[in-house]
Amino acid sequence: MARAAWRSVSVMRRLLLVLLLPMTAHAASAGSREVYPSRPIRLVVPFSTGGAADVPARLLSQKLSEALGQQIVVDNRPGAASTIGADLVAKARPDGYTLLSITTSHFVSAGLYAKLPYRPFEDFAPVTAFATAPYVLAVHPSLEAKSAKALIGLAKAAPGKIDYASSGNGSLQHLSGALFQRMTGIELTHIPYKGSASALTDLLSGRIKVTFAGMVNLLPHTRSGRLWALGVSSSKRSVLMPDVPTIAEAGVAGYDAMQWTGIAAPLGTPREIISKLHAGIVAQVLRPDFAENLLSGGSEVFYHATPEQGAAFMKQESIKWPQLVRDSGARIN
Repeated sequence: MARAAWRSVSVMRRLLLVLLLPMTAHAASAGSREVYPSRPIRLVVPFSTGGAADVPARLLSQKLSEALGQQIVVDNRPGAASTIGADLVAKARPDGYTLLSITTSHFVSAGLYAKLPYRPFEDFAPVTAFATAPYVLAVHPSLEAKSAKALIGLAKAAPGKIDYASSGNGSLQHLSGALFQRMTGIELTHIPYKGSASALTDLLSGRIKVTFAGMVNLLPHTRSGRLWALGVSSSKRSVLMPDVPTIAEAGVAGYDAMQWTGIAAPLGTPREIISKLHAGIVAQVLRPDFAENLLSGGSEVFYHATPEQGAAFMKQESIKWPQLVRDSGARIN
C-alpha cells in the first residue's frame, strides 16, 4: 500500500511538472523580453550632412538620445532626391531600431520619379512631424507689388510676363510657385536655377522679380528693404516674420506649402514603439531650448498630438505633392 501511494504521488508530481513547464517558460520569456530601446537606434537622413533637412534631424537625435537613454546614430544617405535613404528604411526590420528622417521631399519624389522601389506612404509608419521651415513669397521692389493681391493683379494683366525663380525643377520653391498659380489662376514664367544662392542673386539685382525662398536667406534683405515680403507659405504666421501675413491671409484662402521634417519607421513597427517614439519626440520639441535652437536655423516647432494625426497629415501630403509635380510637368525619369 505504501509503495502504491508513493507511486501515485510521483505520478502527480510529474503531471504537475508537465503542466507547469509551459507557464514557467512563458514567464521566463516575458521577464527577459527587452525594453525598447535596449541598443542604439539608427536615424537615416536621406540628405547630405549640414543641409537644411540634416540640421533639425541632428538636433532631435541628440535630445531624444538623452530622453530614451540610448544613442541615436545619424546615418546620412543622400542621393536621388531622398529616395536612396527612404528605400533603405522601407526594407529595414520593423523593430524601431531603424528610422527615417522624412521631409516634404519624400512625397515630392513620388511625383518626380516614374517608379520607386517602395510605396512612399504605405510602406512607412509615420510617427510625427517635429519642425517646419516656411517659404516666403518675395518680390523685387521694382515690381511695385506690395501685397499678394497686387502681385496677382499684375500677373493677370500680363500673363506669363512675370518671372519667378526657384532652386530647380521639382524643388519645393518651384512647386510652391506652381501651387500659387493654380490657386489664383495666374500665369508666371518659372526660371529654374542650379541652387537657391544664384536665384537669390538675380532676385536682388532685379533680373528676376519673384521667388518663393527660405526665410533665413531672405530675412536680411526684407529687413533692409532690398526685397519685399508679401506672405509666408505656411498656414500660420512665422515667429521670425510675425508682421508678414500668411499667403492665405493675404487673399489666397487655403494656401499652405511648407518644408517640414518628421520621423517615420518601417511599416509593421509595433504600435507601442511608435507611441513611445512619439511621446519622446513631443516632449523634446516642447522644450524652450529645443525651439530656440530650431529658430536659430530658420525652422520652427511643428508636431502632431498623436501618431494618428501625424499619419493623417502625411497621407494628405502624399496626395498633394505628387499631384502638384504632375501638374507642373517636372520629371526626373
